[in-house]
Amino acid sequence: MKITLILDSKDSWFVDHAKKLQLILKKEHTTEIIYNFNEMTKGDIAFFLSVTKICPPEKLALHTHNIVIHASDLPKGKGWSPMPWQIIEGKNEIALSLFEAAEKVDSGVIYIKDKVVYEGHELIDELREKMAAKMSEMAVNYVEHYDTITGEEQIGEETFYQKRTPHDSELDITQSLLQQFNLLRTIDNERYPAFFYKDGFKYLLKISKES
Repeated sequence: MKITLILDSKDSWFVDHAKKLQLILKKEHTTEIIYNFNEMTKGDIAFFLSVTKICPPEKLALHTHNIVIHASDLPKGKGWSPMPWQIIEGKNEIALSLFEAAEKVDSGVIYIKDKVVYEGHELIDELREKMAAKMSEMAVNYVEHYDTITGEEQIGEETFYQKRTPHDSELDITQSLLQQFNLLRTIDNERYPAFFYKDGFKYLLKISKES
């Protein structure tokens, strides 16, 4: 089979994980990584990995199946950045749904559900590492059972997460660090560092874990 792994950009946090997944899949299948919908050509399976943009229908038509792995128990938690939002909510067990991409966002039939269980201390790189490992495992599982796997329609009430912005990294100086620790766990020190305002000045706060 011809398999395409699609990412938003070469700066995506998933790049290294996609390369590892490619090595696994290349043992039995033709597999390539692309970073733009315009690079898509005909194939059997397209995996959209940490992609935040909507793929045009004419591009989806190039592959027999277009697969998305979303970090929520669909139809709950549709939308953007579902893993960070759930960590901020205090959850440490995050469901993942592997489903068929459809014209309506996060609405396609579901083939596989699984979950990642965190311990409550992980920061963003560790959160992503565990998430990526499970996503890759699910992708391989889908490919291995490609000929027999069947999808199920989504059932239940749908909910949505909004797109995260730099503003969502703002700390409340009237609350303790303990109260805001789950927010700090989701902070990307380079792309959207934590910050707070005091006396008209903006202060940045970065977080790391001592090994």
